[in-house]
Amino acid sequence: MQRPVVIGLILLIVGNLFSAFYDVSIKWLPDDANAATFLLVRQITSVFMLLPVWLYAQRPMTTHISVHLWRANIGSVGALFLIIGLMALPLATVSSLFYSAPLMIILMGYWFLKERITTGQVFCTLLGFVGIVIILRPSEMNWFGLAVLFSAFTFAVNQLTLKKVPNTEHPVLTLMLYNLLGIPATLLITAFQGLQGFSWALLGIALLSNAFLLIYHWFCVLAYRKAQASDIAIAEYTGLLFIVFLGWLLFDEWLDSLSWFGAALIVLPSLFLPWIGMLMNKPGRRSVDALLVEPLRLESVEGEPKR
Repeated sequence: MQRPVVIGLILLIVGNLFSAFYDVSIKWLPDDANAATFLLVRQITSVFMLLPVWLYAQRPMTTHISVHLWRANIGSVGALFLIIGLMALPLATVSSLFYSAPLMIILMGYWFLKERITTGQVFCTLLGFVGIVIILRPSEMNWFGLAVLFSAFTFAVNQLTLKKVPNTEHPVLTLMLYNLLGIPATLLITAFQGLQGFSWALLGIALLSNAFLLIYHWFCVLAYRKAQASDIAIAEYTGLLFIVFLGWLLFDEWLDSLSWFGAALIVLPSLFLPWIGMLMNKPGRRSVDALLVEPLRLESVEGEPKR
């Protein structure tokens, strides 16, 4: 394995550790914390934390404000549902369900962007959705699980709409507008519910979670600049391993055997899809790697918030 690829893998693995720390930080919220209040505080503090970086980058601007506005509002609703899920469900359950987003990206890319998909991708997607049903267990319907699934859907939509933004746009601008333009929608939700549960502890956790996310994105940028996305994107799945370990270590959370099976159906097919694609790909056919990895590359290089 080439040295740049090894370095890229290490950087991405370290980045996913900080992504897992973000999920953990939600579990540290006070018992009386309100998800909408926390999201509002996190968005506002995130803008102030990114402002110096934006100024240092010589105040980059955008000509695609409508796209950013759409993405920010969809992302705010998705982030709210994810926080609700993290506050109520085990970390590993939330992560397993959220990893269904790449499967949704494949399907929506086929339906709305007319991207070609292979038999292997269809098979992996079907297995993934079987895994989702197993984790949700319709006979024991859990609304928090559905909230996480909806959050994954909004993430997939945002990944696809990110293609409307040119690659020349500065990543810090994309990230800052994602938070800034989402504040009005979050403010409306907070006003409807009431500003409940605000405390210095909540503010501290908001700052900490923002730091974890920014460190994650920084490591991702470094990683994807070191090596090609198709060579290192597989390391994104280490996030689930970190989540399972931290959930067990810090909160004594553990999945039962059926949930483990469901998680495996979601993650493992996508994990092995690049190798299957390389074996099955024929000349003149679009690479399976490209379809699977492209969303991950967009997320990391453009500065799209993972959560």
